[in-house]
Amino acid sequence: MKKKVLSAALLAAFGGAVAFWILTAPGSLEAGAARAQRAPNAERGEQVFWAGGCASCHARPDAEGDARLELAGGVELRSDFGTFVAPNISPHERDGIGTWSENDFANAMLHGVSPEGEHYYPAFPYPSYARMSLQDVSDLFAFIKTLPDVEGSAGEHRLSFPFTVRRGIGLWKLAFMREAPVVPLGEEASEAQRRGQYLVEGAGHCGECHTPRNFAGGQLYDQWLAGAVSAEGEGVVPNVTPGEGGLDSWSVGDVAYYLETGFTPEFDSVGGAMVSVQKNMARLSTEDREAIAAYLKAVPARPNGYPSSR
Repeated sequence: MKKKVLSAALLAAFGGAVAFWILTAPGSLEAGAARAQRAPNAERGEQVFWAGGCASCHARPDAEGDARLELAGGVELRSDFGTFVAPNISPHERDGIGTWSENDFANAMLHGVSPEGEHYYPAFPYPSYARMSLQDVSDLFAFIKTLPDVEGSAGEHRLSFPFTVRRGIGLWKLAFMREAPVVPLGEEASEAQRRGQYLVEGAGHCGECHTPRNFAGGQLYDQWLAGAVSAEGEGVVPNVTPGEGGLDSWSVGDVAYYLETGFTPEFDSVGGAMVSVQKNMARLSTEDREAIAAYLKAVPARPNGYPSSR
């Protein structure tokens, strides 16, 4: 009897291990699948670069001016799971992504999978980038390849077990990644609102900071953009829905002007981590900033997603 119980337990354990291995397998594009409809265009890719906030994490900490185009990495993102270090993504062949193919880049952006077939940690905001078009990803890659080669590794993440086991991120992806739009805009939505949705929910990855998360780090989509305790545990990221406590008193023009200049309707100025984001937004076209504002004023209003005492 004991042998039968032991055999059943071992069989169940083996079956569980096989199921885990299958469910957590990194998904990726087939070879050649990353070819966009149009030829990659670096000029268009520059706009995607600023919309995606690439310099905020991958430029050296506190970089200014043209130095924001030197993607040496090194920004540290501290969290409850450990400290993540943004890598060098310059075109340097040894220390950056200079040997990557278009498929490698698309797999990283859209699936969170490395050229070696490993999961990336979602501190890299691929859960949002997964909503980007293949064309934008292709254009972005073309632009990054025009930037300076930067020598040197940014360093390794500093994590403790079990977060060092990347394979488990496959389960996280199954539970929390969604490529579908977060907000179901109706047929009456304007072109500007739809463009703004694409920028906010995709490349701009605004929800990565402005949306509360659960214990496992998954976004609480029913509190989309309601504000959150900072991922680093100090301070809060504000509510940017159109309800009370958010952008209720701001017009579309106010939001667009803030993204361009960093000044609020109350003549306050941008601060904290938003300083770098606003610098990125200022590089977008006027139409794209207005589209972002139009979308933010169209999302469902939510109460603050963080404790009022923080």
